[in-house]
Amino acid sequence: MTTNKKRIALVVGGSRGIGRAIALRLAGSGFDLWLTYKGNHEAAQKVRAEVEAIGRSCDLIPFDVSSYEETEAALGTRLETLSPDVFVYNSGISRDNLLMWMTKDEWKSVLSTNLDGFFNVGRAVVFAMLKAKRGRIVIVSSASGQIGQAGQVNYSASKAGLIGAAKALAREVGKRNIAVNVVAPGFIATEMTEKIPKEQVLPLIPMNRVGSADDVASVVNFLCTEEHMYIHGQVIGINGGLAM
Repeated sequence: MTTNKKRIALVVGGSRGIGRAIALRLAGSGFDLWLTYKGNHEAAQKVRAEVEAIGRSCDLIPFDVSSYEETEAALGTRLETLSPDVFVYNSGISRDNLLMWMTKDEWKSVLSTNLDGFFNVGRAVVFAMLKAKRGRIVIVSSASGQIGQAGQVNYSASKAGLIGAAKALAREVGKRNIAVNVVAPGFIATEMTEKIPKEQVLPLIPMNRVGSADDVASVVNFLCTEEHMYIHGQVIGINGGLAM
């Protein structure tokens, strides 16, 4: 495996919302980007232009993380020669419904993307990082994975699963200079939350404001760049006090 001359950040699910903010923040910290997304080419192109305007490069890698075969085809060869310094798993979807009315597809699609997707990408990236004997991994979970949310049994299960996976992985790779942590955003202003009435949510948040994608990106950036890093296997809530 060759030695990286530049720092590379692999951001999975980086074309919009929180992922976009993370990609831009890491680019500002000096990382070149490998940015993955499923199918919104226009949004991904815009992020690449923004990253390049900062002075960093941005490789766009479109594929469906829920497909093991597509993941292998998109990343397999690339990871044989280079290991990213940073791996951020942000890919996620929601298909909200009460459990008694939830369809099999609503359950499977969310678990396949949010949780299976981490396995599909993560196993290949971790193998490369173990060879390189270094790396920072940040997994984007959710407050729903910590405290649950009515109407989100599927989403909460997937995000809680990511927390368990991260803690187990942290025990596996910590001795090889690989730090693994989780961020758990609360109510963040993105496309995923735009239909939720804010007046119903704000009374639940002690800071009395909705979070921004930049609020999340700043914490992820810290976990990926801080030289003196002794945070490992932890879940950091970014929720304004919604979950304490």
